Amino acid sequence: MTEQGFTVRRARTSDVPLIQELVEPLVQQRILLGKDRVVFYEAVQEFRVVEDAHGALVGCGALHVMWEDLGEVRTLAVSQDWLGRGVGHALLDRLEADARELGLSRLFCLTFEVGFFTRHGFLDMGTETVDPHVYAELVRSPDEGVAEFLDLARVKPNTLGNTRMLKRLT
Repeated sequence: MTEQGFTVRRARTSDVPLIQELVEPLVQQRILLGKDRVVFYEAVQEFRVVEDAHGALVGCGALHVMWEDLGEVRTLAVSQDWLGRGVGHALLDRLEADARELGLSRLFCLTFEVGFFTRHGFLDMGTETVDPHVYAELVRSPDEGVAEFLDLARVKPNTLGNTRMLKRLT
């Protein structure tokens, strides 16, 4: 347990229903896109979760590898009662450490929380993209996050008006 009263750890399959429960209010507010439970199970190894002192899940976030040097921060969510207490910062720090461990040099996110991510060194991508060879490979992916990174028209109805942001890791 940390001095903040919570612990960040790797997610387990038993966390999936709790992750979905944590994310659902943000889906209802159209801040995050909803996902079927099977999608959370398929990606459970990408997730980190935060537990409070009593073992209750109060935050979650995932790191999804998109390319040899590029990952996406996904499904970063914090319980309403725990906002402003460092949970999101701790999660993002852990996901960045995971990205570095995997050898990634860039992190992407699609977010409404521009201020939060800016404080962590993310910048609005604007029209930035990847070189044509990598683009040709990435565009083959069926993953919606990759489509959002590439700013493909087919995901426009799904992106809810979020800002595409990128961080270069050192």
